[in-house]
Amino acid sequence: MSELNRYSRQILFEPIGPEGQERLLHSRVVILGLGALGTVSAELCARAGIGSLVLVDRDFVEESNLQRQILFDELDAAEHLPKAIAAARKLRGINSKIKIRGLVLDANASNIEHLVRNSSLLIDGTDNFESRFLINDACVKLKVPWIYGAAVASEGAVMVILPGVTPCLRCLFEDLPPAGSAPTCETAGVIAPAVTVVASLQVAEAMKILVGQLDRVCRTFRSFDVWRNTFQEVDLNGARDGKGCVACGSGHFDFLEPQGVSRTHRLCGRNAIEVLPAQPLQLSLPDLEKKLSAAGAVQSNPYLVRCVLEEVTLNVFADGRAIVQGTHDPALARSLYAKYVGN
Repeated sequence: MSELNRYSRQILFEPIGPEGQERLLHSRVVILGLGALGTVSAELCARAGIGSLVLVDRDFVEESNLQRQILFDELDAAEHLPKAIAAARKLRGINSKIKIRGLVLDANASNIEHLVRNSSLLIDGTDNFESRFLINDACVKLKVPWIYGAAVASEGAVMVILPGVTPCLRCLFEDLPPAGSAPTCETAGVIAPAVTVVASLQVAEAMKILVGQLDRVCRTFRSFDVWRNTFQEVDLNGARDGKGCVACGSGHFDFLEPQGVSRTHRLCGRNAIEVLPAQPLQLSLPDLEKKLSAAGAVQSNPYLVRCVLEEVTLNVFADGRAIVQGTHDPALARSLYAKYVGN
């Protein structure tokens, strides 16, 4: 019982109690993405005593992360530490009694099932729909609950997916949104209060699932704007599409197939990576130019938009293809594509 003393105030909360705390301690949670949402979620999970945390991220810490990614500090940024490693190091200082594993990798069709299998649930800390569709396919296939979360500007959204019980993500969004159609944190910004609200709701739902109180799990799609003081809920009763949903209905998991995700190629003889979307697109280059102007110096012609960032140059074509100049790293190229184009 002495080891449980650190959780005494949580145990006093009747819906959890000693039995619920033991269930938390024997749970394994995957947090995919250690940016703003993922770092807040990871810290809350560690402090709550979730016994095993698997932290997955492909990126490294930069100074611009520090405004909202709460596990990182200036030294992490100066050392360009991988986010998964920096987060794991911080969390071990917060709770040394739990298992924490940091994985520096790009989650994709080749490894997502391995990451998800034998997990109690997954918390979404990603920032693009392609990754979320990948998560959805893996979790629905393996019947692992997951909690969707998104934050941009002052807005946020949360949804719980209980495979076989509630609608999955593809019941609501059958196809990927057109690339460049949705704002991202790199183009519209984001404030930390929106992030912390989303992550707090995600972890609250995760705890309900882990302690076995499924009757308390929120069955609505919640969205809010902390700046405009709005809060909306969309009732999801009846939204589960049965056999009509390509994922949870027909059991076809196309994002687990290689052709279901974007691909990268290193361009021979050049310090550049080409990123190809999962399917041909038709971008509005004027709209994309306007959006990218907030990120760096932009040039355009009828065929592409070129944006000069700090260390690389992003060239985006009307069919959704991109060439990222200044890197040989496919994971970095995909990360930049997701940040600046949106999928």
